Amino acid sequence: MPLVESDAATPPAGRRRVIADSLGVGLATGAYGVSFGAVATASGLGVAQACVLSLLMFTGASQFALVGVLAGGGSVPAATGTALLLGVRNSLYGLRLASLLGWRGWRRLGAAHLVIDESTAMATAQPDRARARLAFVVTGGSVFVLWNLSTLLGAVAGSALGDPRTLGLDAAVGAAFLALLWPRLTTGGLRALALVAAVLALALVPLTPAGVPVLAAGGLALLVGLHPRWDPAPPQPGTPR
Repeated sequence: MPLVESDAATPPAGRRRVIADSLGVGLATGAYGVSFGAVATASGLGVAQACVLSLLMFTGASQFALVGVLAGGGSVPAATGTALLLGVRNSLYGLRLASLLGWRGWRRLGAAHLVIDESTAMATAQPDRARARLAFVVTGGSVFVLWNLSTLLGAVAGSALGDPRTLGLDAAVGAAFLALLWPRLTTGGLRALALVAAVLALALVPLTPAGVPVLAAGGLALLVGLHPRWDPAPPQPGTPR
């Protein structure tokens, strides 16, 4: 039984457009797994370890966080805590998608592994449940397949390069995080929060073990985001706060 069933109310042209858009997102995002594979091996992981992380964890920011903390000499608990903290948002996505997609049983279990930024964004942008399901499956599935294939490619290539410091790959984790974060800082409030969190992390670097500064910065952002009065958008003229 397929995960997505045909819906007569959705015209073929509409389905084709959803598939095309979803595949486009999948290709663009999945190819970025090459960076993770290279960074993972540069951080000391083996090719098999990098591939297993992509297969089982499958959430880019958390994967980069894990290998980044380990590369900096952090402990496994610190690396795991940082990755889990960044993965909290996927649980919130799941709460929204559960009612939107309406799956039960094995379908919900299978879909849970594909809950990422891109599949959530594509699903929630659709006008009806049938197209939301289609967008979710095509986007999440294409990202999953390509991310794992490109992780393998990047890990093999990274292992063949030898010492990563000769090519500057030791700085790739920070660059990857910046690339993931920057497009999401769309308002002044978000940029200010990111700046404060970065200052906090930098202040803790000489005082705490590796991994703790990232945990502290992420925890600060999470606490602020959960505050009932937090609104990242700037106030509009004449609008009461």
